[in-house]
Amino acid sequence: MTSTARLPKPVTEVWDWQKEGLCRGRDSAVFFHPDNERGTARLAREEKAKQLCRVCPVLVQCREHALAVQEPYGVWGGMGEDERRRLIAEARRRAA
Repeated sequence: MTSTARLPKPVTEVWDWQKEGLCRGRDSAVFFHPDNERGTARLAREEKAKQLCRVCPVLVQCREHALAVQEPYGVWGGMGEDERRRLIAEARRRAA
């Protein structure tokens, strides 16, 4: 008999947490920057997104997901792109 131990989990088990996110149904432009957005405009948009994240019931799951899959864009789990990149780079240095 073939073992199923190595099969991936059903998608709903992996992604169900997203149904509880405060970002669900909101304008994605709050969480993902438009092309060429820079400076104070970008910081203000990111801060608005992070304010929602801070009170979100799935903050931890969202952050863990973003770090695990190395989400390259947007605010996830209360962290911006640069914050995640630094944390991932730090983890790699420690592991080396």
